[in-house]
Amino acid sequence: MTACDQIPALEPSVAVIVASLGRPDLVHQFQDLMARQTSSPDMLLFSVVSVADLPSGLEESTRLRVVRGSKGLCAQRNRALDWLNARFDIVVFYDDDFVPSKFSIEHIRAFFAEHPHVAGATGTVLADGINGAGISYDEALQIVRGHEERGFAPNCIVRELRGLYGCNMAYRTAAIGEHRFDERLRLYAWQEDIDFAASVGRNGRIVQTFAFAGVHRGVKLGRTPGMKLGYSQIINPSYLVRKGTMSHRFAARLMLRNLAANHLKAFRPEPWVDRAGRVKGNWIGLFDLIRGRLTPERIETL
Repeated sequence: MTACDQIPALEPSVAVIVASLGRPDLVHQFQDLMARQTSSPDMLLFSVVSVADLPSGLEESTRLRVVRGSKGLCAQRNRALDWLNARFDIVVFYDDDFVPSKFSIEHIRAFFAEHPHVAGATGTVLADGINGAGISYDEALQIVRGHEERGFAPNCIVRELRGLYGCNMAYRTAAIGEHRFDERLRLYAWQEDIDFAASVGRNGRIVQTFAFAGVHRGVKLGRTPGMKLGYSQIINPSYLVRKGTMSHRFAARLMLRNLAANHLKAFRPEPWVDRAGRVKGNWIGLFDLIRGRLTPERIETL
C-alpha cells in the first residue's frame, strides 16, 4: 500500500480558527465558504478585536463562536486556541482571505486519520495573490471549482517541510499541546507560521499534502504598512534564529531576498506595495541587528 492510497478512516473532530481585523466582508465570505463544505467543521471560531470586525447579522451557535481581545495575529490565534481548550482533534488555521475547496474539511479529516505520525500539514495553494495585485473572490471561486472538477486530491504526503504556510495549515491538537504562537511577533507577525511549526514539529512530522487545497487571495486591505513589514523582514528571522526555530541559512536567504527585492523594485514599485517604506524598515532593522537589538515588537512604535 502506498502513501497515496485512499482507505476508509475514522473521522477526527475539526475546529477552524480564523483571525481577522477590520475585514468584516471577508468574515462573511468565509462563513459562506464553510457552509458549502461537504463535511462541516465541528467548530468555526472567529478571533477578532471588536464587533466592528464582524459582519452585521452574524449569529453565534453551537458550531460558530467569536472571541474578542487584543489585536495581533499571534495573540488572536492564541486566544482561540485557549478557548478551544483541546476539545477537538484537529485545528485548522485559515487566513480570512483564503478560499478553500468545498472538500477541504472532509479531506483534512481523512488525511490526519490516515497519517497518525503527522503533527501538522499545509494543503495545496492553487493560486496566491500575496505577491501580486490580489485575486478577486469570484476569480478564486472559479479556480477552486476548476480544481474540484479535476478531482485531484490524493490523500498522500508530498514532502517534509521546515514550516507550514499560515494561510492554510492544519495541526493535530495533541501535537500542539501547550505550544502557542510567539506574541513577541506583533501585528501581521511575519514568519509566525515557521516558528510555530518548528515548535509543534518536535511532536510529529510537518508536511505538505495534495489532500486539501484552495486559493489565497492576498487581499491588501488591513495588511501591515511597508515600513513595519520591512523591519520585520530583518528582525523576525534574526530573532527566530536566536530562538532556535529557524536555521541561519534559511534566515539569511530570506533576509537577502527581501532586501534585494525591496531595493531593486523601489525604482519602479508595484502600485500595491510600499517599497520605499519596506526599504526604510529594512535599514532600521539592520541597524538594530548590528546593535544586537532583536525586538520584533518594536514595529508597533515605528
